[in-house]
Amino acid sequence: MSGTAAPVLPTLQTGHIGLNVTDLDRSCAFYRRLLGLEVTAEGTDPERRYAMLGRDGRLVLTLWQQSAGGFETARPGLHHLSFQVDSPDEVRAAERTLRELGAAFAHDGVVPHREGSASGGVFFTDPDGIRLEIYTPAGIADTAAEAPHGTAPTCGFF
Repeated sequence: MSGTAAPVLPTLQTGHIGLNVTDLDRSCAFYRRLLGLEVTAEGTDPERRYAMLGRDGRLVLTLWQQSAGGFETARPGLHHLSFQVDSPDEVRAAERTLRELGAAFAHDGVVPHREGSASGGVFFTDPDGIRLEIYTPAGIADTAAEAPHGTAPTCGFF
């Protein structure tokens, strides 16, 4: 996996994220509270329920009520979903909100991405067990937390 190829799509950026959920109302409430999103559109047909969540006119997340069971980490597909914020204070605010929501954490509180890293965040699961991360690219090294996996990327092993 070495070498750099000329980009086929030079204007590429990540668009919205779509997640399958088991309970649309529960997941919608979780993501709206945590991320401060608004419902911009929704489907209420019992066989095709969905919600589109956004902020400032931009679609961020779509939730589709079309699954059963819980997130399977051992199956191919999504490893985790990560949201970047600007500061450690925002990460800590997210941590407080997650505790209020009863989210399960992979590590205790805010942790660095690896030993000595300036970046880091909180690693947790949503109501369906989907692995999530809220992180900041700088300022975490000032905390006393140790990296959960030493030199291995924290975000890769939770």
